[in-house]
Amino acid sequence: MHKKMYSMRYAAGQPAKRILSSGSFAALSKALPDGAPLPGSDKLRILVWNIFKQQRSDWLSMLRTFSKDAQLVLLQEAQTTPELVGFATQNYLGADQVPAIVLPRHPSGVMTLSATHPVFCYPLREREPILRLAKSALVTVYPLFDGRLLMVINIHAVNFSLGVDIYSKQLEPIGEQIAHHNGPVIMAGDFNTWSRPRMNALYRFARDMTLRQVRFMDDHRSRAFGKPLDFVFYRGLKVAEASVLVTTASDHNPLLVEFYPGKSE
Repeated sequence: MHKKMYSMRYAAGQPAKRILSSGSFAALSKALPDGAPLPGSDKLRILVWNIFKQQRSDWLSMLRTFSKDAQLVLLQEAQTTPELVGFATQNYLGADQVPAIVLPRHPSGVMTLSATHPVFCYPLREREPILRLAKSALVTVYPLFDGRLLMVINIHAVNFSLGVDIYSKQLEPIGEQIAHHNGPVIMAGDFNTWSRPRMNALYRFARDMTLRQVRFMDDHRSRAFGKPLDFVFYRGLKVAEASVLVTTASDHNPLLVEFYPGKSE
């Protein structure tokens, strides 16, 4: 799983660049490069959305609307089509994708769009045991205005597996990165929590990592077998506002969360 791990970085006016894994955060945290902080000292807005490989006609117009003023956009099932790459590079400084499924033309996987470049990048893939299709995750770190470092985990969890061994295995290397980070954390994405054992495994992981779950008053999150699939977890921040945006532009409804970056709960 740790061999040849890389992500692809897209930036305006530059060719796509392969970014090899930065290595363990524990080993590099004392020697991370300086970077520009995420803009905004009053609110940190993030959008989390499984974009369904852009299969529906109105995905781009909805993405433009939903991501307005968001400093971070965490997409799952993002295909690197010219339309998506164009949107990302026109509106964000950084667009980092971990290809999970290498399709003939446009790889699909998690993609994190950010208003500044990450100072740490740790891509992960896990192959599903039944269909042999891979799912991906990406750990990135960004400076905040107050000097702290924000760790962001964008994840699309394995879907088809018997039991939760592979599901928990995908979370283990993420936990290793979080465990060596003392600052704020956001972990979000499509966790494919369609069974009670999967929900329990995820909640146990969040508890071990001292992560809190963002609660949604009008909870229109996409569900399977009655259970929500998409989550946002955090620590070292305070939730200002959280909502689920209802749309037909994907088979998942996006999550929009605003944090107070300088406060914590």
